[in-house]
Amino acid sequence: MSKVMALNISVSEDGYMAGPNQSEEAPLGENGELLHAWAFATESFQKWHDGSGGTVGIDNDYIERGFANIGATIMGRNMFGPIRGDWPDENWQGWWGPNPGFKHPVFVLTHHARQTIRMDNGTSFIFVTGGVELAYEWALKAAEGKDVRVGGGAQTIQEFMELGLLDELHVAQIPVKLNAGAKLFTNEKLQVDRYRAIDPVISGSVIHQTYLKR
Repeated sequence: MSKVMALNISVSEDGYMAGPNQSEEAPLGENGELLHAWAFATESFQKWHDGSGGTVGIDNDYIERGFANIGATIMGRNMFGPIRGDWPDENWQGWWGPNPGFKHPVFVLTHHARQTIRMDNGTSFIFVTGGVELAYEWALKAAEGKDVRVGGGAQTIQEFMELGLLDELHVAQIPVKLNAGAKLFTNEKLQVDRYRAIDPVISGSVIHQTYLKR
């Protein structure tokens, strides 16, 4: 049976998943790239981007799991790109270039309709204007028994948790303070009531914390 999971979600010491003022020049917001240095360094992340080298060990194991057995991805519009409001044209096709590593359907939550983008390597971006629950239904069907990954951003993960649609959340806490931006947890009561934390795993300066739906 498919699971719906948000994996390798990097957060700052003060709980932010991205910095303020996201732009094409700063896709993760101001200083947001600092949250992901641990992931960028791993062998599995480099392979996903058609690179080579990288570190192995605990961090790499988490990244590897985040790419394994995923048949569909769901993400918010902010994760797909910095453009707000109506799409001015069809030129923007995401941050990942002509051959994104997904190689499966990616459902993008948006209030503004757009034609599906189909890449040559099997990746497709499908724009969903009907909300989280519709994207959830479409993604489960598209995954064909594999798991569904919720990539972010923070608001998208919050909505999945509030609706009880997220089976597992894995957070990597980084010893960096952003002081502003997109906070991951805004409803701690729901987190405590609906999800239970399993013992954290520490890898260098990164604290890996997994939450499972009760």
